[in-house]
Amino acid sequence: MEPDKQAPERDRRQYATNLLLVVAAGQAGCLTVVIIFVALATGLWLDSTFDTRPLFTILLMIGSVPVTLVVMLWVVRMTTSRMKPAVKNISKEELQEAEHSGE
Repeated sequence: MEPDKQAPERDRRQYATNLLLVVAAGQAGCLTVVIIFVALATGLWLDSTFDTRPLFTILLMIGSVPVTLVVMLWVVRMTTSRMKPAVKNISKEELQEAEHSGE
């Protein structure tokens, strides 16, 4: 039984994929915190300016939920769009050899 020559390549690809997914999750999480903080700070400032204590804060916090979801979706789509499957040109002989070795 010969060692799998593709294993190191698969490990590197899996590591890169995992790293990219961690980056996407980190970016989405950080942006969520920033959006919520901006909505809270703006709501508190507007409430103190117009003397309408909970109104703007509540409205902006509720309004930040769909904004956060859209931004998270956008960030994850942009980050994962950078992942392109590796297309390897293999000859017919290599394909047949791979099929026969799997049997």
